[in-house]
Amino acid sequence: MAGLGFIFIILPLSVLLFVLLIYSKKKSFGILFLGLWGGIIGIWILSAILKPFYTKKILDKNDFYGEYIIDRNYFPGKQADWQYNHFRFEIKKNDSIYFYVTEGANIKEPYTGSIQTKTPFQSARLMINMENPTHHVMTSNPTIYREIWDFFLVFNSPKFNNMYFRKGNWKEIE
Repeated sequence: MAGLGFIFIILPLSVLLFVLLIYSKKKSFGILFLGLWGGIIGIWILSAILKPFYTKKILDKNDFYGEYIIDRNYFPGKQADWQYNHFRFEIKKNDSIYFYVTEGANIKEPYTGSIQTKTPFQSARLMINMENPTHHVMTSNPTIYREIWDFFLVFNSPKFNNMYFRKGNWKEIE
């Protein structure tokens, strides 16, 4: 759509201003011509400078390494607090994943597996291969939601529906 605006508005207007400048020799047409193209170039440069502030994070395999906890801010309340105290996982640099069923700080039951990534698009996708038996939270690959500076993973649990995990260190709830 922007290309059509350029072809049907900017180019004809530029040609018209340039022809008027040549034939009338008035400075005002030259100033308008330069102002039009200066504005276009200025907007282009400004958008290039501001791009990191409005484009979503492009993920690679290294971005997935770390500890994950339930995101209690996404849907705050008793259920999120309960999930936070009972589930967390970590992905290590040797491509292993450790899912923990916990009781607060105490790990009751660990589940292990491995990870790999696929990059069908610009950003990597996480693929999880858990050893059997596994926990119901880890029966499918997560959906990844990218944000400008960060991302979070959503697992579809058959028992709890969507569970939102974000990178972070587990701390006791006050």
